[in-house]
Amino acid sequence: MSAPHKNKTFATLLAFLLGGLGAHRFYLKGFGDMGGLLHVAGAAGVGIVMAAAPQADIYYKLLPLIISILTGFLEALVLGLTPDEKWDARYNPQSGRQSNARWPLAVILVATMMVGATGLIATISRLFDLLYTGGAYG
Repeated sequence: MSAPHKNKTFATLLAFLLGGLGAHRFYLKGFGDMGGLLHVAGAAGVGIVMAAAPQADIYYKLLPLIISILTGFLEALVLGLTPDEKWDARYNPQSGRQSNARWPLAVILVATMMVGATGLIATISRLFDLLYTGGAYG
């Protein structure tokens, strides 16, 4: 019996849409994956920061989740840009099938770059605004 085949396009889409919660990590490596659990801890970190500093700016309260989401975008790029042969060697060694990524993967990668870069720039801009002006610009 062959092992289940892990789809690179689906894993990349999971990282793009639900990377902040580690869905792609759990799809690829199971629910015991430490990287996926770190993503979940980032979401739980929001509650911890809210309880520890209720008067803090909402940006600081959401920062653990924002970092987890941005990491998910980076992981989507890494997964999607992995060559098919290397992908199969890592995630499908005994599936008996070969991966063949097509154009939907390219669309997901372009969307990941667009949304991820915008999110990163916005995050850095807001952080500098809060640190250097005390939030004078928003």
